[in-house]
Amino acid sequence: MTRSATLAGVFDDLADGYDHGHHEEIARALIAWVAAGAVGAVADVACGAGAVAVQLARERERTARPVLAVDLSSRMIAVGRARAAGLVPDTAIDWRVGDAVPLPVADGSLDLVLCASSLHFLGRRAPADWRRALRPGGRVGFSLPLATHFRPSERFSRLLADDVPLPRTAEEASALVTACGFTGAESRVHVLGTRRVVLTSATRPDHP
Repeated sequence: MTRSATLAGVFDDLADGYDHGHHEEIARALIAWVAAGAVGAVADVACGAGAVAVQLARERERTARPVLAVDLSSRMIAVGRARAAGLVPDTAIDWRVGDAVPLPVADGSLDLVLCASSLHFLGRRAPADWRRALRPGGRVGFSLPLATHFRPSERFSRLLADDVPLPRTAEEASALVTACGFTGAESRVHVLGTRRVVLTSATRPDHP
């Protein structure tokens, strides 16, 4: 079984009992940090049940283009669609089942890429693809669990990408995205009860 198929199976199993409240709080914090008032073409990478996509869609003008929401778990996408029903128009989110790397978009076609609580599964191939997909000057925002407060199950531990070490500080998160070729990195630690996540924003430079 491929790694993608294994990840899809794990998140399919989790979909019905997912901690939506926790991920909605992360989505609110990430959007406030990176994307308040976001316009243009936006992707929610490895979207899970679409906490980021739904909140963005609720805040945007009804005439805005759909938020692209991609996840390899068909069950997560189904739960996201159901949770979005009645909150946003059906056309406000473009739900896609599939691997989020590479994103199903043309080079330089996005204004904003958001990735909540997933980069540590995707690995550094994800930021490389975000640079491809973003226009020059486009923005990226992501969250990662703080290493000092992350206690994954054995099942999750086996799926973590080995090329994205979890940051212990905000400065380490900024250094990570800077090493991936982005500029203007800013990060901060966000407290969620007993949990801690790092929120990071950065800009795709003018050169490829």
